[in-house]
Amino acid sequence: MGDMANNSVAYSGVKNSLKEANHDGDFGITLTELRALMELRSTDALRKIQESYGDVYGICTKLKTSPNEGLSGNPADLERREAVFGKNFIPPKKPKTFLQLVWEALQDVTLIILEIAAIVSLGLSFYQPPEGDNALCGEVSVGEEEGEGETGWIEGAAILLSVVCVVLVTAFNDWSKEKQFRGLQSRIEQEQKFTVIRGGQVIQIPVADITVGDIAQVKYGDLLPADGILIQGNDLKIDESSLTGESDHVKKSLDKDPLLLSGTHVMEGSGRMVVTAVGVNSQTGIIFTLLGAGGEEEEKKDEKKK
Repeated sequence: MGDMANNSVAYSGVKNSLKEANHDGDFGITLTELRALMELRSTDALRKIQESYGDVYGICTKLKTSPNEGLSGNPADLERREAVFGKNFIPPKKPKTFLQLVWEALQDVTLIILEIAAIVSLGLSFYQPPEGDNALCGEVSVGEEEGEGETGWIEGAAILLSVVCVVLVTAFNDWSKEKQFRGLQSRIEQEQKFTVIRGGQVIQIPVADITVGDIAQVKYGDLLPADGILIQGNDLKIDESSLTGESDHVKKSLDKDPLLLSGTHVMEGSGRMVVTAVGVNSQTGIIFTLLGAGGEEEEKKDEKKK
């Protein structure tokens, strides 16, 4: 009974905060606090939530969202949230130029050996021994050496030509594969949708439109597109091997481990979560940034800070 009373108070607080959302652009929790919270695990995260926010409903109140009705869907509110917490998009790593791919192809050990052999062959073809040595040989042998000297460069040039052909073909194949992969990735991102609650209605929106404060529904087979905190779960089990390497499924519950991380798969059950981190601020985004993706976004942030 006490928990229900607390929840009802939390719900009323959420409704009041929703009324003020259009007038107050500031939220009760910062991006830095959310990132620090999502880096915790299991009991540490639960303790932090209880000490700082009371429970997950307290976080919903600070994010000005309703656990039942979700965000209002007001475009101005969504734009403000994207400006404060970021967009659910991880900038891809800057594509390599054709010249960079050519340089990488030249690093092959076999091609390096062929290049050295071609240079040595060309050098020897233009080398002429002193005349004193030629005088010791007969006229016939001198004529043969002159004939070989005139055509000796062909072998070295042929080796270099073959190296150039191999490098260009390899670089072009890598360039075309990378272009096709980026096109496929862009199409998947545009077509992929996720279920959220906005204005009390269950709708599907593109993954890129998910923002902090959204109430997302998760179910078996979903790939989580953002970080979140569990509001309600029904025997929910998550495969976190993509982040932690652990093959065992992790059971998520409000009283043990309520954190849901982007890039993980829902293996059993269903539930609802409040989105707390998106894009480069999510756990998957942080990993991609460390690996080099999203570097331009981080550079822009550093420039703004300076």
